[in-house]
Amino acid sequence: MKNFKILTLILALFGSGMAHAQLVPAEGQEIIDDLLFIADGFATPAAESAAYQATASWFTSAKALEPWKVDVSLHANALFVPSSKKEFTINNNDFSNLTISGGSNGAVVPTAFGSDSDVMFNGNFLGQEFAFQAIEGIDTGALMYPFAQVSVGLPLGFQLGVRALPALEVSGSEFSTYGIGLKHNLSQYFGRRRTRDDDLEVAAIVAYDIFDVKYEFEQISVPNLLNLNLIDVSSGVWMAEVMASKKYENFEIFGALGVAQSDFEYEFGGSGLALDLVNSEISRLNDSQAQFKGDIGFNLYFNSFKVSTMATAGKYVNLNVGLHFLL
Repeated sequence: MKNFKILTLILALFGSGMAHAQLVPAEGQEIIDDLLFIADGFATPAAESAAYQATASWFTSAKALEPWKVDVSLHANALFVPSSKKEFTINNNDFSNLTISGGSNGAVVPTAFGSDSDVMFNGNFLGQEFAFQAIEGIDTGALMYPFAQVSVGLPLGFQLGVRALPALEVSGSEFSTYGIGLKHNLSQYFGRRRTRDDDLEVAAIVAYDIFDVKYEFEQISVPNLLNLNLIDVSSGVWMAEVMASKKYENFEIFGALGVAQSDFEYEFGGSGLALDLVNSEISRLNDSQAQFKGDIGFNLYFNSFKVSTMATAGKYVNLNVGLHFLL
């Protein structure tokens, strides 16, 4: 009888319309729903933080480079994670199939930024019991990584920038980011010709970034159903902001206010008959979120280079330091 149930599951998954949840036995769908609930709590803080990491330090002055002048910069970025974003509370009432082991009705488990955990979950599929440990986070209060950027001055007060961080392992997870940004100086329209370097400058900035992070974790195995060992959080982030800056000899201070619109997508890595179905179902967690943010920082100018710092505040605090070579 047990083998017949497994055969029925295989036919349901590979038959016509295999990606539809209604073709999966009730127990299987309940387990998938429970796993998605855990994944949502685990990955959401990482998805939210993309708006601050991906949009950090696009431009650090409202004044545009002169046409065809080039700024080549190397940046060190640090995202500071508040303790409230490192864990979340889960209860047996949140589940349809899974239960928290040890007789406890509730538990605190890590997010992607949290540490390890001894919390275990139990479940049953086709009469076979299984158990797995809560997904471990990367255990960090500050997520640090570098990226490179090149920007060029264009006619009419425009400046175009591109940035890239190819896949890089950071704290046991893989990060990558790519983006393009455009700045336009608005001070040129303020009614009088601006010729002094220490004039107040105002600019509008728009940028788009792709930010991707892959979190590996100890494999979750549901016999005869699936194995999961990775979650991929991909974000496309649009940013628009207004920046003002003022220069005092070799020192320049700047500030900006803006909004970042993030579109999140999730995908599990692993194996098993139901992996494609799980990744179809996880699309329910895809989300869009707008977050307001503020930037403040300063630049120190030298002969052919400058050093920039920028602090960004919102739900998270992000700090960026850049070394810019002015060509």
